[in-house]
Formats: sequence, C-alpha cells, structure tokens
Amino acid sequence: MVKYIGVNDRITKLFEGQFIIPEGISYNSYIIFDEKICIMDSVDIVKKDEWLDNVKKELKDKKPDYLVISHMEPDHSSSIVELLKLYPNVTLVGNAKTFVMLKQFFPGVSFNNLLTVKDLDVLNLGKSNLTFITAPMVHWPEVMVSYLDTEHILFSADAFGKFGALDFDDPEGWSCEARRYYFGIVGKYGAQVQALFKKIANYDIKKIYPLHGPLLEDNLSEYLSLYDTWSKYEPEKNGTVILYTSVYGNTALAAKELGKLVKDSEVMDLIDEDIYECVESAFEYKNIVLATTTYNGTIFPRMLDFINLLKERGFQNRTIAVIENGSWAPTCKKVISGLFEDSKNITILDEKVTIKSALDDNSRNELKLLANKLNTL
Repeated sequence: MVKYIGVNDRITKLFEGQFIIPEGISYNSYIIFDEKICIMDSVDIVKKDEWLDNVKKELKDKKPDYLVISHMEPDHSSSIVELLKLYPNVTLVGNAKTFVMLKQFFPGVSFNNLLTVKDLDVLNLGKSNLTFITAPMVHWPEVMVSYLDTEHILFSADAFGKFGALDFDDPEGWSCEARRYYFGIVGKYGAQVQALFKKIANYDIKKIYPLHGPLLEDNLSEYLSLYDTWSKYEPEKNGTVILYTSVYGNTALAAKELGKLVKDSEVMDLIDEDIYECVESAFEYKNIVLATTTYNGTIFPRMLDFINLLKERGFQNRTIAVIENGSWAPTCKKVISGLFEDSKNITILDEKVTIKSALDDNSRNELKLLANKLNTL
C-alpha cells in the first residue's frame, strides 16, 4: 500500500530562484507500507511541519524503516534531519553520490544508518520489491528513480514533474506547465532522459509518481510520448512562434503584422511575458521568428538572454527567421546567425525582414515574402 504524504507550497514565489509559480508547486512524498515501511523522499524545509504532521498521521504508532533519497536538491531533501529527530533509527537509502551531497548540505551532522545502493539494486520490503534505477543528470548526477513491483509504480524523481500546487485545477491540463518545467529545468539533458527511457522500457509501469505535480495513473502513453518528443528536441507543432523585443513599438508592429500573415502562429513579447513561457513555446513549435533591434552593435539584451537560454537547453531541429531593426546599421541577422552556428540542425532562412527605424513599403513586402516562406514549411 502506498500513501501520499506530500504538501503544497504557495509561499515560494520563485522556484529555484527564477521560475515564477503563480499557482504554487507541490513537494511530493510517499509512504510504502509493507513488512518494512519506506518513506519516499522528504520536502522543502519551508513545509517541514505540515509534512511531518502527514508522516505522523499515516504512521500512527509505527516507525519507518527506510527513507529513500531520490534526489538531493533541497526542495526534496532539506527536511531529512527533521525526520531523523523523530525517527533516529531510520535508514537513509541513496547511492554514493547521494551521500556525498548529503554531507555537503548538512555539514557537521552525523548520519549513522546509511544504505548505499547501485543501479538495479533491489530493496525487499516484504511482499514488495523496490528496484533502484540510476538516472544521472535527470537533472542532477545523483538522481535515481525507483520501481515498486507490486503496485507497478515508477517513482520518477523530477522527471514528469509539473509546476502548480495539487489544489490547483489547471484549465490548460498537464502538458503546458509540465512543458515549461521540463524545458526550464531538465531540457539540457535530453540524451540522459532518452537513456533513462531505455532503462525502464522493460518494466510494467502503470503509475508514475513524480516529486512535483499530479500523480499520473491514467493515459501514461500521453505523458511518455510527450517526454520522448521533448527529450529528442522534436517540435510538437508545425506552426510558427514569433518572439520579439521592441523599444519604440516599430519592431512589435512588424511582429504582429507577420503573425496575421502566417498560419498557425503565436506572437510573444519577450519583455512583457515570462521568458520561460517563451522558452517553452520556442521548443513547442517547428519554426521561430526572432524580431529585435540592433543594440550597441549586437542585439537587444533581452533577446540575447533568450537565445542563450535556448542554447543552454540544447535548442536544435528548428528553422529560424529574423526580423531586424536598425536605424543606421542593422546587424541582427548576422549576430543571431553567429549565435546559433554551433547548434545542431538549425536552419536560418535566407528570407529576412530589415526595418530601418519603421516599417515602409519595402519592409512590408519583405514581411509578405517571409510569411509565404513560413507558410510552405
């Protein structure tokens, strides 16, 4: 039997200090009840009291035998010592890298009961077996997932996670905030996600229990398919996302006019919108248009930051077009092309739009030509 003992966090405003979470986030934790009792992960210290209350409520007069540490990031590990104060004899289960980090995060603390496991080691709990599957760099080097055979559950660590507290009924469904979470946090490590897929392929997985977001018990093929697409850096949509920065409104006007001409398109302002929503959309679409101004001989800082975020996450397999604005020396296409020259399978379209201060007949004609090109891709 598995019981959920996680908590919702609506206190933290920025996840990992950078991702806005207007609907909060969950820190998921679970108890496996068998002849041996096993807790799966702790929670962020900001919610330790509520979590410990959940632990005590479920355990009643029982005591846990094990605490599995799937991931040492503090939002899942910073309450470990608090649990040990209540249950000092619990055995901490992790791999060698886990325990290096454990000592780093808790300097001066002595941990007496440690069980070091390796890839594919099995922990027998009585009637059930918990198999540990190392998943390095999904998204830290010590990460491991676990498979509970009797329940067919994959405890997936941060994989298949999602922004949003569990008391929030997301009208956009699972994929939107799961996609932003994936490309914000895990996206760089697509090859490692693919490696994990190969390792779990032969397990009869009927439920996926992540460390963030809802417990996935139905339509697993949908979630697995999306993760496969994301980790291969393949687009979900054949359309175009147009992302712009604009100082005085002229580049914004061009971006919006192009959006009216291009089918299946979305237009996003990199200044007004959450930049990680924009990152999410860039990975979602097959084609992207970057519209920006020449600034100090390069491109507008926000656009440069955005491109760097894409490159950090392994952006590839896309077609890029450029709208450049410059009153005397527009250089955006040259700069942007150079920024992506070491990226995999990136095509920079020859068609471009050059605006000299404001749209005119010539640049509007270039917009139409670019739109025609994008509509044929």
